[in-house]
Amino acid sequence: MNTVALGASGLPVTPICLGTMTFGEQVHQADAHAILDRSLERGVNFIDAAEMYSVPAKAETCGATETIIGHWFAKHPGARQKIVLATKVAGPARGMPWMRPEVSKAGIIEACEGSLKRLQTDVIDLYQIHWPARNVPAFGAIYFDPAKDKPMPSVLEQLEALSGLVQAGKVRAVGLSNESPYGVHEFVRLAEQHGLPRVATVQNPYCLINRTYENGLDETCHRLGVSLLAYSPLGFGLLTGKYDETGLVGDHGRMAIYDSMKAQRWGRPEALAAAKRYNGLARDHGMTPSQLALAFCYRNPKVASTIIGVTSLTQLDECLDAWDTQLSPELLKAIDAIRWELRDPAQ
Repeated sequence: MNTVALGASGLPVTPICLGTMTFGEQVHQADAHAILDRSLERGVNFIDAAEMYSVPAKAETCGATETIIGHWFAKHPGARQKIVLATKVAGPARGMPWMRPEVSKAGIIEACEGSLKRLQTDVIDLYQIHWPARNVPAFGAIYFDPAKDKPMPSVLEQLEALSGLVQAGKVRAVGLSNESPYGVHEFVRLAEQHGLPRVATVQNPYCLINRTYENGLDETCHRLGVSLLAYSPLGFGLLTGKYDETGLVGDHGRMAIYDSMKAQRWGRPEALAAAKRYNGLARDHGMTPSQLALAFCYRNPKVASTIIGVTSLTQLDECLDAWDTQLSPELLKAIDAIRWELRDPAQ
């Protein structure tokens, strides 16, 4: 895999990124280190984490993922120089009373210091705001409701905090996550107006059953030079085919194991029904559902890097091997036909 530059940051990353939110919950440290070893051996130079991980979020595992990665860096002194390391500061607490109530300037600086300590590094290559501080429809919400607005730290205050971290040499580039077209525009506008760090990336869901990125945010990112980091390319496992026969039950896969996740957008009956359609399309064309779903992101010019999440070496190898899968123009048309009919059920 050749590397691509993230936005105007110049950070050279592989078009596949290892997501780590399972580390510390589904994946214990020894297995996580084996996954990190294999990922690096196979050429992946990009790792994404967050201070609130692992997932599902719990007070007792908050920060566990970063700690596991930090222990891996300590075991492999030369590894840090080979890795582009991304992590995120949590937004205002959403059902997580152990997290900070708002993304203030002091809160961002405090969060970064905590991440640096857990990750056992002096600098974070890409530091992202995990979700907006302001009222915004996200994580399955569809409609913006102005009545839910309340005072929050401004975008300018957040940028000033990020700027201080960049100036101190603790962060190299900054990004957003779970953002809207308005949010990306506002961060870029204010950064340019005040000479502050310009966001290089936005990390949003993008997969066959959630292509809402293409409803305006794609134009925003293209015209402003902001790179998309696509998360959940396998739709929380729905696009692997493992739930096609059983539904979201049993003891295999996070959507079956954790009841809290079944109430989310990925747990909607419409999402599973749509996934089955895409999974069937894959099989009809002689490929696995995972190959189709991953290739849709890997080979998409709108995506800079695709974030994969795995719980085993077998899953990691399967995701990396899918890099060689090519989708024909006819197959892409068939994908679009299903989307036209079913839209984005995991929005």
